[in-house]
Amino acid sequence: MLRLPDTLLDACRCDPRTPLSGDPERRCGLTHAEARTRLNALKPWLAEQQQLLWARRQEALLLWLQGPDCAGKDGSIRRVFGGLSPVGLNVHGFRQPSSAERAEGFLQRYRRCLPAPGHIAVFNRTPYEGVACDLFDGFIDASSLAGRLTQLAQFEDELATLGIRLLKIYLQISRTEQKARLRRRLLDPRKHWKLCAADLDAHRQFCTQNAHWAGILAASHRDAAPWYIVPANHKWLRDLLLASLLAREFERLDQHWPTPSLPFDLDTLERA
Repeated sequence: MLRLPDTLLDACRCDPRTPLSGDPERRCGLTHAEARTRLNALKPWLAEQQQLLWARRQEALLLWLQGPDCAGKDGSIRRVFGGLSPVGLNVHGFRQPSSAERAEGFLQRYRRCLPAPGHIAVFNRTPYEGVACDLFDGFIDASSLAGRLTQLAQFEDELATLGIRLLKIYLQISRTEQKARLRRRLLDPRKHWKLCAADLDAHRQFCTQNAHWAGILAASHRDAAPWYIVPANHKWLRDLLLASLLAREFERLDQHWPTPSLPFDLDTLERA
């Protein structure tokens, strides 16, 4: 088996009683070298599965990637999906919505980016920003949370009816690790563009925001659309877990190459 076993993947499945109680520093019994070797071995298989998805054009895969600042959303997308064909792969990053986007409803900008059959879409930040960040930024009050969570559950159910298989991932890092990554960005001029004043505010509020996200994860984890909490202090483990969860979704599709009637045979081609 190229991917990690179900026991390790299921251990990342959100526990609604204590969503963020796991240790983001854990290594799952792996070393850096072992994880890199397994990821490199898994990538060609993922690439073939993407080709099968594109050839069949029946289902679509949608990955929602959430996590605190510096959790590695960009990095994991680059390392896990970098070997796939850009044809049929769509990556969307969602920053703070514009005033026009706020006026049309918090789910609309995500609806516009849903994948067509045969495609994989990755959302860097998810519709749950409309529950967490909109509250932090003062665009909604606490009385709006229950209604938005209901809308999100309905949206997820709608995706299933459209043949879009949803994978919800929360990258968990510690406050200490976040601070270390912010420090590295400050020391590397090539990464200064990633920094903004809000990063410092978010770090100062790490514990408060972490607790709020724990509540959101607990309230929105369902058997029909579960959350997976991926320990992300170690980038090499984060990437392998993410790739393995994606691989398991492909396995569940049980894909086979299409067998259409051929438009011409080899003899006809040789005579052409």
